[in-house]
Amino acid sequence: MAAAATSPQTAPHIPVLIRPILSAVAPVRGVWLDGTFGAGGYTRALLDAGADKVIAVDRDPMVFEMAKSWAGSYGDRLHMVQGTFSKLDDYGADLDGVVLDLGVSSMQLDQADRGFSFMNDGPLDMRMSQSGTSAADIVNEAAEADLADIIYQYGEERASRRIAKAIVKARAIAPIETTLQLADLVSGCLPRPKPNQSHPATRTFQAIRIAVNDEYGELVAGLEAAERALAPEGYLAVVTFHSVEDRMTKRFLQARAGGEANANRYAPQLEREAPAFTQKSRKAVGPDAQELEENPRSRSAKLRVAQRTDAAAAPVDRKKIGMPILTKHRVSR
Repeated sequence: MAAAATSPQTAPHIPVLIRPILSAVAPVRGVWLDGTFGAGGYTRALLDAGADKVIAVDRDPMVFEMAKSWAGSYGDRLHMVQGTFSKLDDYGADLDGVVLDLGVSSMQLDQADRGFSFMNDGPLDMRMSQSGTSAADIVNEAAEADLADIIYQYGEERASRRIAKAIVKARAIAPIETTLQLADLVSGCLPRPKPNQSHPATRTFQAIRIAVNDEYGELVAGLEAAERALAPEGYLAVVTFHSVEDRMTKRFLQARAGGEANANRYAPQLEREAPAFTQKSRKAVGPDAQELEENPRSRSAKLRVAQRTDAAAAPVDRKKIGMPILTKHRVSR
């Protein structure tokens, strides 16, 4: 969740959990891939810490325009690629490290015209790539059952059916086209929040954003792609911001580090594949007091770091790692 910067040495926001990342992978060397380039905070930190080269990947074309003011100072040590991290092994091989900072960036949240936030009015968009199906398409075209499924599975919102019903009723009168329209509609379905509670529309906006950008599918595919792209002893560092992402990352690393337990203790022991990763720690790392003071948005962040072995790469079972699966989704793409 890095924010825009004016030079490679200074940035208005510090990349989340960058200090524990650099500590876990020290000394930084070789070729790294930053799968969520954003404003370049992780990329700059890796280059400044000693990486020979960073391949910076992002699906949002705007980030590369914003990086023009400083990217040239790194010369050919920085290579920028517009793409998705689910295909990161197309952009690099035998990598010494991969870093993924998941979710929507501060830069995207702060731009009302991108439609990610309900804090300011803007078009109901939420597309990280600025192409394809938008949030407005889903909100105005998905069947009521599909909307409820998205909001429940991706947002863990208990009032998903009530919200979906209200959306369908409202759009029958006029299309829902702006962020504040949707936020007000959702708020009307839920109790007034108590002090210090999140906005009532938070979970619904999260769910629709995840559906628009296929974030959970991208995450699993990105973890698998990182496994294929990393050289032996290469590092995978993943920063997550909510429980589902962290659960999926945790279970992926457990499965690929040989940590899966038998479902039935009386059953024969499963034949295990050679571990593809070793975990630096079984527990996630969160922000310390200094980071929380510097960047309050880091409060929910968790870091997991693992190191690649020389075992063959393999796919994982989406259900076993806790990926929410939609029962329906009839929005045309």
